[in-house]
Amino acid sequence: MRRSTTTTQGDATVSGHLTRRLLQLYVGLALYGVSSALLVRAGLGLEPWGVLHQGLSELTGISIGVVSIIVGAAVLLLWIPIRQRPGLGTVSNVFVIGIAMDATLAVVPDVHGLVAQIPLLLTGVVLNGVATGLYIAARFGPGPRDGLMTGLHRLTGRSIRLVRTALEVAVVATGFLLGGSVGVGTVVYALAIGPLAQLFLRLFAIPGANEGSTVVAGSTPSQAILRR
Repeated sequence: MRRSTTTTQGDATVSGHLTRRLLQLYVGLALYGVSSALLVRAGLGLEPWGVLHQGLSELTGISIGVVSIIVGAAVLLLWIPIRQRPGLGTVSNVFVIGIAMDATLAVVPDVHGLVAQIPLLLTGVVLNGVATGLYIAARFGPGPRDGLMTGLHRLTGRSIRLVRTALEVAVVATGFLLGGSVGVGTVVYALAIGPLAQLFLRLFAIPGANEGSTVVAGSTPSQAILRR
């Protein structure tokens, strides 16, 4: 009887642990889309991949959220030659962020004047850090873009810092040439996102359980995002 009770309690603990991870994953991904939309509406410059998404959106006439989904799927194809394996968080990242971004853009209008733009920019950057901490700490695998970075790091032997920097410079330059918004917000994001992500990764860290994980390529959250 005691063994049965202990087993039931253990199952409930594992179930609750998984539920928390799933909730944290999807709340984090949704907030990431919201934060990206706020940076668009602030009009002071986007995060590197946002610059590319906006540039492609301007070029094609497709909404920036749908462009984000298309780019995410395309980046996933690049995982094949570098032998990265997607997890639930990876696939969810492709769709949830783009949908949340378009939904937010539909209800949040453009703002004008620095008095409104600066607070919106700062809110977007901080919220992006919160979102990053939430979904990465859920341990369902990095997003397509982060997985590309860690895969290239492993394949080339180059440092995470060098690979991340090279990727983001190339992305920003391409996005800018296509008409994406580069500005003070891009610089603020670049300087702030590392410390913010590290802070919120620690805050939202979930203690491990023995139920297993779908973490991609064995990378820990800190290795995937912060140790450059």
